Parts: sequence; structure tokens; C-alpha cells
Amino acid sequence: MTGRSVGIDVGGTFTDLVSVSDDGQVEARKRLTTAGDQSDGVLDALDALGAAPASIARLVHGTTVATNMLLERTGARVVLCATAGATDLLELRRQERASLYDLTREHPAPLVPATWTVAVEERITPYAIEKPLTARAIAAAATAVRAAAPEVVAISLLHSYRDDSHERALAEGLRAAGIDADVVCSADVLPEIREYERTATTVAEAYLRPGVSRYLVRLGERLKAQGYPALSVMTSSGGMRAAKDAERSAAALALSGPAGGVAGAAYVARLAGFSDALTIDIGGTSADAGLVLDGEPLTESGGAIAGVPIALPRVLVETVSAGGGSIGWVDDGGALRVGPRSAGATPGPAAFGRGGIEATVTDAQIVLGALTARTIGVVALDAAAAHAAVGRLADRLGVSAERAARAMISAADAAMARALRRVSVERGVDPRRCVLVAFGGGGPLHACALAELLGVRSVLVPPFAGVLSALGLAIAPERRDALASVMRRAQALTATDTREIDALLIARAGGGRGAGSVAQRWMRARYVGQGHELEIPFAPGEEGEMLASRFRAEHEKRMGFVLEQEIEVIGARVAITGDAREPSLVSTRRSDDVVRGHAVVALPDATMLVAQGWTARALPIGGYLVERDA
Repeated sequence: MTGRSVGIDVGGTFTDLVSVSDDGQVEARKRLTTAGDQSDGVLDALDALGAAPASIARLVHGTTVATNMLLERTGARVVLCATAGATDLLELRRQERASLYDLTREHPAPLVPATWTVAVEERITPYAIEKPLTARAIAAAATAVRAAAPEVVAISLLHSYRDDSHERALAEGLRAAGIDADVVCSADVLPEIREYERTATTVAEAYLRPGVSRYLVRLGERLKAQGYPALSVMTSSGGMRAAKDAERSAAALALSGPAGGVAGAAYVARLAGFSDALTIDIGGTSADAGLVLDGEPLTESGGAIAGVPIALPRVLVETVSAGGGSIGWVDDGGALRVGPRSAGATPGPAAFGRGGIEATVTDAQIVLGALTARTIGVVALDAAAAHAAVGRLADRLGVSAERAARAMISAADAAMARALRRVSVERGVDPRRCVLVAFGGGGPLHACALAELLGVRSVLVPPFAGVLSALGLAIAPERRDALASVMRRAQALTATDTREIDALLIARAGGGRGAGSVAQRWMRARYVGQGHELEIPFAPGEEGEMLASRFRAEHEKRMGFVLEQEIEVIGARVAITGDAREPSLVSTRRSDDVVRGHAVVALPDATMLVAQGWTARALPIGGYLVERDA
């Protein structure tokens, strides 16, 4: 591939662009996000780059359109077809409380209400067909679906991960009956056990697909009209796919932007010589915490976005409402709170001078003198407006403006530290053995404080820190993921079995692999009776006993113990990735550039705060390694 590779990350406040040329040179641009239509901001950023469309070979987009649809509940009208007697899965969830101690809290409403759920007279058990799906049952389901007038039909029947014949027959029957709606089968979306997660993920795919498709088609057409190449999109699993393919995998885009950030952080951590890292991406609206192990982003299946479980492979990201635009406010009890409301790009923090009057984390940083630059990206900062906004909040609290600002920063730091502990400690990883990679517009400002809260002694402030997510998009390889159910005791798996499982996964991922492509393989296993699994790598042709031994070693490493218990393999997945473009990261700063805290350093696209007791040293790749003094 010759020509520029361009990554464009759309955040809540800014749209960031990074271009990597054939010789590895990097250029960055930052523009305000256009809330009404994200595609406007994408084109603004490309205009700011000023490169001829013909010089761009690849255009990779990280979008929040799927996430926003879940947050705002603006997706498609979906009807769910479920096995009779199992139509309440979305309401029952897993029968856990929304909050353990707050009995007034409720889970978000399901994407499909009970009145739009159709009971289908059929039943398959894990072992056999108990109640066949008849033509009469299909006709009754078609009548009920037609009456609901859906945009999309989601089909999730019991145990279709093992036998999908009823789902296929029902989908064909609905089409034959003239149902003019897209049909999404759970056997295509998530062919794995756990009925609630499989159903919820299938419904999310159906709910998001039309809106995601409209956005990608519209943006693709606008780009094509100006001579740009076909659009690609970052998926939640950390690789990019052509937009045409991504239209049919909408649920896999729910963490499109944050995945690019963790991928970029993993890349610069490897260049700096670190294999294990915690990552924190602090933007204008939120902060995203991630984990890198052995040089690669940790990828898991599962997790919820805006209260909606999406059990597809995703780069581990824990999001908290603690960005630069998070608003400080006083609750009914007189306590200071920060977030979850954000000033976003419009009107933005008071310092942006765009009509915002409420105090935000960005305004607090200005009051404390940590943020001294006159501009952020394309926004001129109004320090007087920031002081006035924080002053009004301080008056309500009855404290000085400086104390209110310090309390706002402490509250935001505490929320981010909790997120970093959740992605590490809860997975058996000691954060003290990791470097903290801090990026995004606010990452280098909060890095030292977060490291102190976690006991971390080294912070990596990467080159292009303010636009690292866009850099991750620009260098991301093409990636295709495929899943399959296994449900076998590990010791019973033969070499032939693992070869057949691999062949099925490779076929589902698109078949033959091009030159330079690499297939990574994992199996999800657990001790019999456990409620969660661990992923372990496997190779086709391996015996089950080898998988069991590898599982025990991983369980002891992550959990600290092993059991005298049989091991079962729940599922398997494969990721086929292509070549990644690697930029030339060379610092323009002298290697003897040393900054001792307390000091504020203006970076090209962010601001770094070196706290008292910390020292920052410039790196050959650019950026800084910030270490606690002995």
C-alpha cells in the first residue's frame, strides 16, 4: 500500500486526525466535533490536513455513532422473536440489582419492550429438538411481527448456539411471508451459551444496524464525492474493517474510538520498552481506562455499553464520566459532585467562550494554574471566564475558588483511579508492575496524581499524546473475528477436534488469509461449575490435555490458585489480522531534556503536569517518561 494512512477519531469534544505517510512521518490535526452530524467534523479535519485526496491510501474512522445511539436510545424499532416461555429474558436480565445498596436504582429499559416480543412455539434443548417448529408456528409469528411493523426483526431462540435450524427456518419463513424488514439471527451474531447475553447482543445488533448503516453510507458517499478512498472503521476488538462490512456488524462498533486509543498506547509502550501497561485516555467528555499485557491490548468478550450487554470481543475499556468537560455541581445534600453531565463541545467549558457558564474540570485546571496554554486545539481559552465559573461554584460551597477547583480535580482523579483498578486488580494484575500510559487532551495533566493513587512509579506520556487514539486508528491492521461454541470437556478434545474447530472459525472469519496476515486463536475455558471463563491460546492439532494444562497455569497466574476439578471449554474464537503501518516516531527534543516537578510543560497537542517529587525525561521516540523520585 502506498500513500497516506489517515486515522480520524470523533470524540465528545474534539475530532482528531493523524496522517502517517509512506516514510512514516506523522501529521496531526484537531477540530471541534460537530454534534449534529459527525461526518461534518470528519470532513473539516480532512480539509485541515490539506492533503490531496489521491495521496490518501487508507482512511480509518473511529466513531461514537453506535455508542451515542445506545446512550440516547435513538436506534431502530426492533421486534424480538423468542422461544415461547422464554420471552422475558431482556426484562429478567440476570436478576441482579442495578445497585447493591441503592434500592431506588433501576436498570435501563430493554431495547425491545415486552409488547414487541413475539413468542414462537418451538423448543430446542442442549441435546435435541423437543418441540419442532411447524409451518403453523411460523405463520403465527409472521402475523404478529407484521402487526408490530418493525424496521428490524431479531431472532433469538433457545440453544441456537448448538442447533440453529429453527432460527434459519423462521428467518426464511418471515421473508417468504413478505416481512419487509432486515432479519438478524443470534446464531450469526453470537453463537455461544448464555441466553440473556446472546439475546441482548442480537437485539443490540438489530437496534444499531440501520442507524450505523445510514451514517457510514452517507459519510462514504461524501468522501467519495471529494475523491477520498473507501472508508474503513475501527471495531471494538482493536482492528479495522471496511465500512461496507461494518454496516452488518454494528454492535461491534460500540467501542470504536476507545479501542483505537488502547491500540495506540500499546504501540508506543512497546517502542518505549514496556510490555505491561495501564492506559488512561482523558478526553472532553469521559475517561477510558484500558490494559495492555505482553505488549498487546487485553481483549475480552462481554461488557455493557450504556447498560446494554454486548458479548462480542472487545478491547477492555472501562469508561467513567470524568473528562475535561465534566461539570461540577452541588447535590441536595450540599456535597460536591463532578459529572456525569458534560459541557461537551457545545457550549463546552466556560473557558471555551462558547456560552458555557458551569464550572468544568478544564476550568478547575486553569484556576489551579495547571493548564496555562492559551489554546486547546482550535479553541482559545478564556481564563477569566474559567475563574468566574469556578468562583460561582465555590460560593455555593462556601469555600475559596482554589479549594473548590482542587476538590473537583480530586473527585475526577478518584473516579479514574477506580476505573484503572477495575481493569487491573479485578483481573489479577497488580497495577504497580505496569507503566501508566496517559494520553488524550487531559491525560498528561492527571497522570502523576493517578499514578500516586495506584502506587505506580512510572508514567509514559507518549508522543502525539493529545491525538493518540487517531494514531492508533491510522496504524491499525485489518482484523476479522469469528466465534464458535464448543461446550466440551477439555480432556475429551482430540487433535482432530481442534483442527475442525479452527477450520470452522477460519471459514467464518472470511476464509483464506492474504499475504502477511496472522491468525490468533483462543479458547474460553473454566473449571466445571464456574460462572466465568479465562481465555487461553490454542493451536490447531493440539490435544485437550495441553489446553487443560495451559488453563491451569493461567488460572494460577491470574487468580492465585488451581482446583482439582475438570475443565470444560465453552467457546473458541479467532482473529485474523493484516499488516499494520508503523510510523517513524523520532523526538525533536534533546535526550538530556529533563523536567523536575513541580512544572507544567506545554506539549504540541496537550499539557503535561509534572508533580512535586516526579521527574520527566524526554524519550528518543518523543514524549516523556515521568518517574517518581527515589
